[in-house]
Amino acid sequence: MLAGDSFSDRPATASRVIAAFLRTYNDGIDDERRRDLYPLAALIVGTAGSRAVERERMSRCLEFARHLGAGAPTGRAAIGIATPEASGSWAALAALRDGRSTEIHSRALGFVRELVAVGPKPPRRRWLPWPLGRDPAQAVEEALEADRPDLRTSRAARSPARTAPSM
Repeated sequence: MLAGDSFSDRPATASRVIAAFLRTYNDGIDDERRRDLYPLAALIVGTAGSRAVERERMSRCLEFARHLGAGAPTGRAAIGIATPEASGSWAALAALRDGRSTEIHSRALGFVRELVAVGPKPPRRRWLPWPLGRDPAQAVEEALEADRPDLRTSRAARSPARTAPSM
């Protein structure tokens, strides 16, 4: 319904990690606290990310669960937790296991906002900023000076005068 998705608890435009956290957490809290989740529904629209982004969110979910006292699963369960849905659910279950206190509820809401903020890192530059031409700042300054003679005189006053070599 939001972002043109049909009504679903698994919207295509939402991060699978965040959606799993919210589904699990939603199922374990009372109606009063559930109302606090409504604003988060709009926040998660468009959070579906690349594998790297989802892996980062998964790692944060497992860390969040550890901070709440949930140990990491062992054996075959450890393999299963390495999926977006399982890691989001694991973190939500850790929050629900901790007594459903107001403090934990606030931390869970903040955690969802933290997961939303995780996004792709800006691409690294693999080349020089201006490999084939002049410094863009110099070009702009020269163009401005050409249009405004008053800038030309102020620049001349700032830099030492050049004289032509005598022959």
